[in-house]
Amino acid sequence: MNTAADIPLLIRSENSASERRISPSWTITHLKDRLEPITGIPATCQRLSLKVGSQAPLPITAQSEDATQLASWPLQAYAEIQVADTRPPAARTNYTDVSAVPKYEMPAADYASRTDSVLAWKRTQKLGRFDPDAPSLIQQKIAASYREAESRGVKVGVRCRLLPAEEDARRGEVAFLGEVGEIPGGVGAWVGVRLDEPTGKNDGRVGGTRYFECGANCGVFVRPERVEVGEFAVVDEFGEEDEEF
Repeated sequence: MNTAADIPLLIRSENSASERRISPSWTITHLKDRLEPITGIPATCQRLSLKVGSQAPLPITAQSEDATQLASWPLQAYAEIQVADTRPPAARTNYTDVSAVPKYEMPAADYASRTDSVLAWKRTQKLGRFDPDAPSLIQQKIAASYREAESRGVKVGVRCRLLPAEEDARRGEVAFLGEVGEIPGGVGAWVGVRLDEPTGKNDGRVGGTRYFECGANCGVFVRPERVEVGEFAVVDEFGEEDEEF
C-alpha cells in the first residue's frame, strides 16, 4: 500500500512513458526492479537520472545501490525519472515495431455469421449487393462496356485502328458491336473489326456463328478500350497507305 510519503513521478524511457508513485525510502536497486516491467529494460541495464523542471538531469547512481535510498535525491512531485538502456541497439527489443507481430484475420465465414458487423448492417438495410433492386456485378460489367464503346464513338461503319497504336498498327472498319456468347467468360460488348489486311483471327465468325462478313483472317474481336475511332486511311495489301491524287 502506498504511504503518504510516496511521490508521483513521471517515468520515461525510449519505449514508454507513465506516471508512478515512488517512495523515497526505496533503494536504487528496488526502484530498478520496479521499473523493469514498466520499461522492458533489465534492471542491470538501466541508467537512471532525475530531471526536475529545467535543471540538468541528475544521475541516480551510487557505489552501493542496494543500500542507497532515493531520499538522497531532491524528489519532487511530477519530476521525471529518465531510464536509459545501456545495451547495444541490436540487443534491445523494439516494442514500437509491430511489423513482425502476427495479425489476427477472422475467417470470412465467421465474419459473415456475425450480427454486429458492417456486413450484417448492410444486409439488414439491404444496401450494396444486398439491395434486390441493384444490378448484379455482371450487369454492371456489361453496362460499363457499352458506356466505354459510346464514349469512344465506336459504332458500326466507322474507321478505326487498334490500340496500343505503338504495338498494333492494324486498321479497319467497325463491323459489329455487341455481345459474343461463344467467347468464354466474355460478357459485355465486343467490337468486331473488319481489318484492311488478313492479319486477324477469323472471318467474322466465332464458334460457327457469323457476326459480320469479311475475308479469311480479316476479322478480329476486341474490347471497346482497344479501339480508336478516326479518319484512318485504308492500308493496301503491300502495307502502304492509299495516297490521294
